[in-house]
Amino acid sequence: MDIAFTEEERAFREDIRQLLRDNMPPELRRKLAEGRKLSKDEKAAGVRILYKKGVPTWPKEYGGAGWTPVQYYIFTEEVRAFPAWTQFGYGESLVGPVIYTFGNEAQKKYYLPRIANAEDWWCQGFSEPGAGSDLASLRTRAVRDGNHYIVNGQKTWTTWAQYADWIFCLVRTNPEAKKQQGISFLLVDVKTPGVTVRPIELISGGHEVNEIFFDNVRVPIENLVGEKNKGWDYAKFLLANERFSDAGVTSSKESIGRIKNLAARSCVGGEPIIDQGSFREKIAAVEVQLKALEITQLRVLANASRQHKSAQDPASSILKLKGAEIEQEIAQLLMDVAGPYSLPYLSEDHLEGNEPPIGPDWAATIAPGYFYSRAASIYSGSREIQKNIIAKAILGL
Repeated sequence: MDIAFTEEERAFREDIRQLLRDNMPPELRRKLAEGRKLSKDEKAAGVRILYKKGVPTWPKEYGGAGWTPVQYYIFTEEVRAFPAWTQFGYGESLVGPVIYTFGNEAQKKYYLPRIANAEDWWCQGFSEPGAGSDLASLRTRAVRDGNHYIVNGQKTWTTWAQYADWIFCLVRTNPEAKKQQGISFLLVDVKTPGVTVRPIELISGGHEVNEIFFDNVRVPIENLVGEKNKGWDYAKFLLANERFSDAGVTSSKESIGRIKNLAARSCVGGEPIIDQGSFREKIAAVEVQLKALEITQLRVLANASRQHKSAQDPASSILKLKGAEIEQEIAQLLMDVAGPYSLPYLSEDHLEGNEPPIGPDWAATIAPGYFYSRAASIYSGSREIQKNIIAKAILGL
């Protein structure tokens, strides 16, 4: 099934392609095409180029591009295919929408321009030891002391916190209330005394996640977003946005194209892997699933434009659930293509290898990606959590 775009949408696609061709540094493109990591400064530079027309997902009145859902979808397709880097922490995709939806005018005026200009890197302070999928059990406390909150506790699995300028946190402000009703949404400057960031090394060998400790951290009361003890509502809004982005349709499309290219160049028994019937069947099966996911994502995008600004579409859980499964299947296909050449892999940060390379350069990046993909069915809400949401909110069970 083909998805037809209007003449205006096709012209928009060409505008994005021209923007990328004219402005994106070749070195950034090359590193991303090779599966290598960019520095914080390189990410900021790339994002500033892509945000020239405004933040892709935001309304115009807050510094956004004011694009339709379909235009944003086209934008992400072209950026992934180029490829380019679209994210500078979690400012644009997660905390930004919370601030312009629930924050006060002072917060909008200060934080949103800095996110739009890629000045501040944001990380997410939700999960804790003992409070991951059961997030409402979090124990990090914020106690009012004059014009400040005193924050004590710990967050874990905090992605990219090593780069962060700010962290948006769920904190318990009323320990006597029902656990979902005693949580607030707080913005914390990571440079504040008492904040400690420690790396967690992944099985991939990379350093992407961290644990963060708060030891009597003084946070101004004006850093509270929305109403006190209403943070759980804001978190549900944020997680719905995150689960939508985690569908990963455009990145999966790009990965399948890469698999086909590599499989055409790699042989087993003198025959290109792409010509083997069993491998072609695997590719076709994933492409069929991805097309179904793409159509579902476009339906969610269309519905989003008709919903109240703070409403969450439970179909985002379907996108997250199936998107994670497809991501893992694609990672397995890449491992199938690389075969034994993936074993002496480079660390995820590509600083050093565990053994000298024995095959093509591209194979060294496959195993870290495979290992990291195992977490796709856990982060942003585990597979079991997504199924519960689907059962209750969609099936009415």
